Amino acid sequence: MKIRKFDTKVQHLKYKVLREVARHAWAGDLLEKVTDIPEIIVPGNTATMRCCVYKERAILSKRVKLAMGGDTENKNVIEVISIACDECPMGGYEVTNACRGCLAHRCEDVCKFGALTFDEQQKAHIDKSKCKECGACSKVCPYSAITHHIRPCQSACKIKAISMDENKAAKIDDEKCISCGACVYQCPFGAISDKSYILDAIDIIKNSENNTKYKVYAVVAPSISSQFTYAKLGQVVTGIKELGVYTTVEAALGADMVAMEESKELVEKGFLTSSCCPGFVRYVEKNFPDMKENISHNLSPMARIAKYIKETDESAKIIFIGPCTAKKAEIQLDKVKPYVDVVLTFEELQALFDSRDIDITTLEEGVLDNASYYGRIFARCGGLSDAVVEALKEQNIEDFEVKGISCDGIEECKIALIKKNKNLIDVNFIEGMACNGGCIGGAGCLTHGAKDKNEVDKYGMQAYEKTIKGAVGVFKSNENK
Repeated sequence: MKIRKFDTKVQHLKYKVLREVARHAWAGDLLEKVTDIPEIIVPGNTATMRCCVYKERAILSKRVKLAMGGDTENKNVIEVISIACDECPMGGYEVTNACRGCLAHRCEDVCKFGALTFDEQQKAHIDKSKCKECGACSKVCPYSAITHHIRPCQSACKIKAISMDENKAAKIDDEKCISCGACVYQCPFGAISDKSYILDAIDIIKNSENNTKYKVYAVVAPSISSQFTYAKLGQVVTGIKELGVYTTVEAALGADMVAMEESKELVEKGFLTSSCCPGFVRYVEKNFPDMKENISHNLSPMARIAKYIKETDESAKIIFIGPCTAKKAEIQLDKVKPYVDVVLTFEELQALFDSRDIDITTLEEGVLDNASYYGRIFARCGGLSDAVVEALKEQNIEDFEVKGISCDGIEECKIALIKKNKNLIDVNFIEGMACNGGCIGGAGCLTHGAKDKNEVDKYGMQAYEKTIKGAVGVFKSNENK
């Protein structure tokens, strides 16, 4: 049976580039072979994806650059491959052949900008230079002949950070962008991608093999339970160790720590928005600056557990592995930079496995057993709120009622924040997840689907006997031995 590792062929193409870049990085001959990678992926003289093999390889060269860290002058972790962004129509309102050339001309009457004209058959036409895309003409057309086309990247970007440049290629407004990667996953041509820091991870691992002065810790997000569906989770854990890391720790344990601390902060301040999703945090900072002080001052679970590890083991180097492109931006922050050295996505982890010819399905199962049920369910929407309530209970704080709202995707986050800002909802805790479904919907996932929530809950139940306080206490006592 053929193993299906990815949702889309675009992901598979991205993975092949990452795999080849990683393969040569392990071998130490990347700079010599870098120009050969496009031909390795598309051998011969026949194009398989584009109009010609030369354009195909030119685009692959850009993908290779992104796999090697991308444009260092551009601080955004999301970049547009302009040469690959030329197949989508511009979008906007268009008149279809359903137009009957009626006499009423309601579309013309309702347009305040004079954008509608008519030919000799009385068929309507829209002047794009005058159209303001208000949609009034579409609403009044009795034949529904005027339709609205939106590019997939623009449709995916709910914060309207994407527009088109003079060459009709996508353009990202870095001041608005929250690095959530929704556009990356939705672009059907793979013309928008996140930068990869896979070379930094390989350097850290290679150096640790030659230098006993430090150890490499892999911190894995709980959403890993819904990924690598062709193998067992324990085999993935062993595979990570086979790459050359010292040990693997659950980011969910950091979530346990955050739940304990965030619950106390909520009681102290009376109203809080969560700090776990970097995309949501950036959205609040950029769009609701008056609520910035209400963002939890706690680090995210990734940064919290990394901080603890580095404080406990000064020789530690931390590689975080998860579903999130926004984490790559988060570790650029001054408050996080000292603790997390590299962020990899699940896509990149798969490329690392295959670059070293590690077939994880053949491996024995390792153990990942640090966190509680509540720490693990942070991976899906609603998990954080449940954990905060549980943390209050475990700390015997009974005189505070959590009135929480869990926001599934940035649109729900926007609505909740606006309502709270105008005192239209009675809530004291807003859990914000930029990606639909939570972390299990992250752009760096191998697979995206409704079943992922069930897998996370099942994974959480494997640790159900642990309390949050117990998980944190046991880990700390073991580390201090």
